[in-house]
Amino acid sequence: MSLPNNTNFYPSTFILLGIPGMEAIHIWLSIPFCLVYLSALLGNFSILFIIRMDSKLHEPMYFFLCMLSVVDLIIATTATPKILSIFLSRNRNIHFEAYLVQVFLIHSLCSMASGFILAMAFDHYVAIRKPLRHSTVLTHRVIKSVGLAIVLRGDLLFSPQPFMLQWLPYCRSNIIPHTYCEFMALIELACAETRICRIYSLSAAFLTGGLDFILIIWSYVVILYTVFHLPSKAARLKTSGICASHVCLILVAYTPAFFSFLTHRFGHSVAPHIHIFVANIYLLVPPMVNPMIYGIRTKRIRERFLQVLTSHKS
Repeated sequence: MSLPNNTNFYPSTFILLGIPGMEAIHIWLSIPFCLVYLSALLGNFSILFIIRMDSKLHEPMYFFLCMLSVVDLIIATTATPKILSIFLSRNRNIHFEAYLVQVFLIHSLCSMASGFILAMAFDHYVAIRKPLRHSTVLTHRVIKSVGLAIVLRGDLLFSPQPFMLQWLPYCRSNIIPHTYCEFMALIELACAETRICRIYSLSAAFLTGGLDFILIIWSYVVILYTVFHLPSKAARLKTSGICASHVCLILVAYTPAFFSFLTHRFGHSVAPHIHIFVANIYLLVPPMVNPMIYGIRTKRIRERFLQVLTSHKS
């Protein structure tokens, strides 16, 4: 539905088009999306089960990994069912209130995921820089406090989003060329002044993903400096291997995130289907890949997972 620019309206529903220009193959696109979702569920539940069952894994890094797995499960479950309904049944309508809820959940949960990745980087920093104080610095009480602070940060920073969107009038259309509910996609349809909303969006993005990324880079610069000054080559190799899985996780999480953020706000010449593909990679691929990275790169988790498989077969 499109209306003249001077007509204000407050729609009760919006229409998510999916991936514009690729409607003919939506049903085929549902297959990889479904596989990604199932892999995310299986991988993250496996991580939670293994860490829960093995007391040797009850350490700060694995506690933060559990928190990240819970957030990844909620992110995937928040977005994927609606995406699959668009692809399979062409059920593109979404109520305005449901749109606002999904916008808040996706942005706040992505902020939490970024925070838990930063917490894991801090754990590595303490373990390598001050190994003798690791258990006294990251106590169970500190871990719970850090987890709560990360959750509260995501909730408080992004709680204004639904209210901002609810107060805006819309005069252009109720059709959104996207697969899930996005804050800036709806801002583009508003016919009121949106400068404050855009500034808020940039500020919130910097205070979460941007600031987290800067702190992670700083921590790993210090970690690498420490690793290269270790006296033993074997110690350097072992420490580098421990950090390698986390570096892979960072690359998976932040590379598509920054590309999606920049193209959505500044890359107007980028084809819409490319932007939406990258946005879906940023949202859905990390929940699938994170358990694989830690399952393959972390010896304890890999060995425990193989034990579970062999005992189940026997």
